[in-house]
Amino acid sequence: MKVLKKIGIVLLIALVVAQFFGPEKNDGNLDTVNAFIAETNPPAEVTQILKTTCFDCHSAKTNYPWYNNITPVNYWLDEHVRDGKKHLDFSKWSEYSLKRKEHKMDELYEEVEKKEMPLNSYTWTHADANLTQAQIDAVVAWAKKVQADYKQQMTAK
Repeated sequence: MKVLKKIGIVLLIALVVAQFFGPEKNDGNLDTVNAFIAETNPPAEVTQILKTTCFDCHSAKTNYPWYNNITPVNYWLDEHVRDGKKHLDFSKWSEYSLKRKEHKMDELYEEVEKKEMPLNSYTWTHADANLTQAQIDAVVAWAKKVQADYKQQMTAK
């Protein structure tokens, strides 16, 4: 029993010390998505959906919940943000080629249409990110239109 108690105390101390360390926050500027918004011209409803469901993990600025201050949760969230930005980063939209933009819009509407985005782990704690079918339809219609515009631009070249 003494061994388990010592192990428990060591683990508790390690957990307390770990609270003083954490990953670097994704605290850039949300204005970096302005180029994406200007170029793709989403309707106001879709812009709001993007803000509440996409930009936290797919841009240079994350609005962190209170529990991000708890280690190891902050590392878990950091990994989600890094992975999200690896797949699609709205803040770097102007750096993408026309072909990549067209492909990203295709992926965007497919993921939303199949209800694979936003992730369940995100919607559990962000109730406003649970999309209704009407919201899904609005995002899909907009993304398909933007994708078609990119395809047309590619064939015109």
